[in-house]
Amino acid sequence: MTYKHKIQYYETDKQGVTHHSNYIRIMEETRIFFMEEIGCGYERMEEVGIVSPVMNVNCDYKRPTTFPDIVEVELSVLELSKLKTRFGYKMTVGDKVVCTASSLHCFLDLNGRPVALEDRFPEFYKILVEMQQNAK
Repeated sequence: MTYKHKIQYYETDKQGVTHHSNYIRIMEETRIFFMEEIGCGYERMEEVGIVSPVMNVNCDYKRPTTFPDIVEVELSVLELSKLKTRFGYKMTVGDKVVCTASSLHCFLDLNGRPVALEDRFPEFYKILVEMQQNAK
């Protein structure tokens, strides 16, 4: 799944380079886009009683981006268990990799207790399993 984000002028710093914190936002935009595209958006997830907080984020910045670059993000599933998933992000501008990143998420019920995604939201879990298998 590919998501496109146009770097906005306000996302750049005094040197005209995209501020590093914006890559975390792009990761979130990518996840939300992906989940909505497959019919398992955050609203749907919350309807079945699940929240999915971020536990860890890792970004390796390879090249700077600037306004008005178009960053294309490829989303993958790097790891998956019943209680957690790690998404991978490969961000490119043209044929140049600008950032590789990952985010780790757990699955909790609305009271903050861990839940098995496979049991509570099996259609989403199945899609994540397929994505992980396709990434190998």
